[in-house]
Amino acid sequence: MVRLGFIVFVFLFVPQLSRASGTAGNHLFPVTLAVDHPFVCDDLSFTFSHIQEPDRRTNELSFNYSKRITPDFGIELSDAFRVVKSNAGKTHTGFADVDVGVRYQFLINDKHELILSAGINTELGKTGSKSVGADSFFTISPAFFFGKGFGDLPEPVKYLRPLAITGVIGPNFPTQSKNVTTIVHPETGEIVNDTEWNPITFSWGFTVQYSLQYLQTHVKDIGLGAPFNRMILLTELPLETCLNHDCTGRTTGFVNPGVIWLGEFFQLGIEAQIPINHRTGSHVGVLAMITLFMDDLFPKSLGKPIFP
Repeated sequence: MVRLGFIVFVFLFVPQLSRASGTAGNHLFPVTLAVDHPFVCDDLSFTFSHIQEPDRRTNELSFNYSKRITPDFGIELSDAFRVVKSNAGKTHTGFADVDVGVRYQFLINDKHELILSAGINTELGKTGSKSVGADSFFTISPAFFFGKGFGDLPEPVKYLRPLAITGVIGPNFPTQSKNVTTIVHPETGEIVNDTEWNPITFSWGFTVQYSLQYLQTHVKDIGLGAPFNRMILLTELPLETCLNHDCTGRTTGFVNPGVIWLGEFFQLGIEAQIPINHRTGSHVGVLAMITLFMDDLFPKSLGKPIFP
């Protein structure tokens, strides 16, 4: 109830933040599902994911609320409810740790359809349930974000203009290097200390997008009707590499092919989640999201920056 009350308070009573809409020149960058987008905005997203990992199956329903304080500076709040079933048959449910973050969009170049931003996110340890993977420590994650459209390509390759790439790179620093718990040794019966290391990791994610909406509007009307004329075809690659301890150099992640449909007030997206290796998982998962554009739904209240 405390968690729910906090979320309601932030949503209703924090002064509400016009949204940049992720636009640079003619290119509209969508809110992507797995790799964080490069712009600040006023959006509310709900995401469902299903994935089979090596030792468990996880279903997760998460939300993310992004709010602009100024046109170029925003805050974010996110959390998730998980249902985790281990291979042994045990099922655990609970919330993940709450994430809070800030982001500054320091460059928009309309001519070259370029957006750059930087931010920092903090996972607040002890705000979730340990049984579903929540941590007892904070994780601090500074990051650099970019988005680049290709509308500046010359006429001979005009059909490549709807292409865009986005990405995010940055380290993740746990505030606690290890977890030490006391357990009973299964063979000797002795009481011993069990140490679990919390490594520093490096996140690096990219997306490749092709906007059919951009093709129709800014390149050539090829006669696409609804709903295809509002679609963005994309592939996302959310990846993470361990930097220290016994997992040094090991990378996990997914290749996520999918599609996003852009409406006037919301967008819908769905992707497959294909593990890149056995450490990540052995089965293809699914990721689906709905995003509400608060600036379009409530342009004079919830979707308006606090300091325009």
